Parts: sequence; C-alpha cells; structure tokens
Amino acid sequence: MFYNEVDESEYVNMQKKLGMVIVNYNDFFNTSRLINNIKDYSCLNKIVIVDNNSTDDSFEKLKEFESNRITIIKNSSRHFSSGLNVGAKYLIKKVGECNIIFSNSDIIIKGEEDLKKLSSNINKDIVVVGPTINEHGILNRGWKMPSTNNEILFNIPLLSRYFKKKYLNYKENHYQEETSIVDVVSGCFFIVDSNFLSENDYFDETTFLYYEEQILAMKVKLAKKKELVNNKVVIIHDHSVSVDKSMKRLEKHKTLRKSQRYFAKQYLKANKIQIALLYITDYFYRIILYIRCLVRR
Repeated sequence: MFYNEVDESEYVNMQKKLGMVIVNYNDFFNTSRLINNIKDYSCLNKIVIVDNNSTDDSFEKLKEFESNRITIIKNSSRHFSSGLNVGAKYLIKKVGECNIIFSNSDIIIKGEEDLKKLSSNINKDIVVVGPTINEHGILNRGWKMPSTNNEILFNIPLLSRYFKKKYLNYKENHYQEETSIVDVVSGCFFIVDSNFLSENDYFDETTFLYYEEQILAMKVKLAKKKELVNNKVVIIHDHSVSVDKSMKRLEKHKTLRKSQRYFAKQYLKANKIQIALLYITDYFYRIILYIRCLVRR
C-alpha cells in the first residue's frame, strides 16, 4: 500500500512509536521470562520495568537486564496504578508520543506481529486496545461496563457468577469479526494512546489493586472515545501468579471490594443507599468466603 492510498491519520499511526511498561512485585521469575520473551522485538522502541517496591531481591536481579532499550525503575509505592503511571510518564518523556503497552508480569506473547497488529488498531477514535486473553483455557475478550446495581448483585453470595455472566458478558456473536468494540478490556495486558493518557490524568492511583480497567474505561467513555478487542490476537495470562504469591485470598477480597466501592462512588456516582448495600452484601459474601477457607484447611 502506498502513502497516497491511506489518509494522513492512518499513515501517522503506522509510524507511531511503541513502548511497553511491565509492573513487577516480588515476581522476578515471571518478569524475567517476559523480558526474555520480548527483548528482541524490534517494534518496541523502549521497554520499562517498574518494580513496585518489592520486598525480595527482584529489583537487583532485574537491573541485570538493563540496556539502551530496557530500563528498570524502582517505585516507592506498591499501588498498581502508581506503577503504571511511573512507567508511562518515563516512557513518554524518553520516547515522546507513542502507543503504550501495559502488561502484568505473568504474560506470554506468541510473537512480535501480535504487538504490531494491536498497535495498528489505535486511531483517533479507538484509544484503548486489548487482545483476546487466554487464562488457562478460558478466553477473556472484554466486558460491559457495570452499573452500581450490577456491582451490588455481584456481591451476593452463591449468585455472583450468575449475575456477572448475565450483566457483564457480551454474546458470542459479538466477536464474529476480527475486532469488536467493548466497554472494558482486560487490565492484565492492553495498549493505550499516550496522548489520551496524558490528557486524561493517567491512571487513578487511589485504588491499590483492581478496577483499573473499569476506571480507565469510564475516562474513555467520558472523552467520547472507544475501546476495542482484537479477536485474532491471543495473549496468554498465567492468571494472577504474582498476586497469588503475595496476597492471601481474604486479603485479596478485601482489596477488591474496597476498589469496588471507590469505583462505584467516584465514577458511577452511587448514592448512600447503594454504597450501604455494597457494604452489606460484601459482609455476607466475606462470611461465606471465610467459611470456605476454613473448610479447605
């Protein structure tokens, strides 16, 4: 295809630089595996590894990977969004306008062409792009934006999965084409236009972990932009390996629900009654979870 066969915006995107931010916390094994996976990808202008104040020797070990293309940064905070922002701001400062890949450490990429395809999906209207995520055989291709009432239903013990399937999932025929517009893409691996990110105050660092993707999706919606999932590009996620190592199940649940309430109040504009219901339903959910943990011992 010749230059005169495409419009100017498409040509600029074809030439746009591509960077990658990986957040590590006490997970040298998976982070080093991912670095080895991508370090020779010529499409990546810069790779930034942000160590979120690990308590082990991850940072020191990761420093051995540092090169002209790979930078290792120590972050004083352990908030996941903080790590994303530290990496993004460094990348934009060094590379300039670019598309930024944000990735968990426990990711496996099949090939460089997949990253090129995802980056090519970014344009003036599509500012966030995700792949199809394979999590131990289960495909995650994005979901619908929940309402506060939906979030309350998700907290009901024993019925949570049913309500999530009913209110979050798109029907299978939504993914018939090569790409599909979705409300929210998975937060374990996605690409964002750097201009959109900087113009919309980056990631909200209030949450410690969880709901980053929903909060970003709300910013996309308010800016009248869109998110897209590429159904043909599949990225493997060794589901929450780094998180599971560092957080017990009940602690993870507590962190998740705290983020849920913040998202509902700050972005969904939940009223006092709805916030109270989120607390109440979570209380009963936590009792069931505690009982399950005792039984499994």
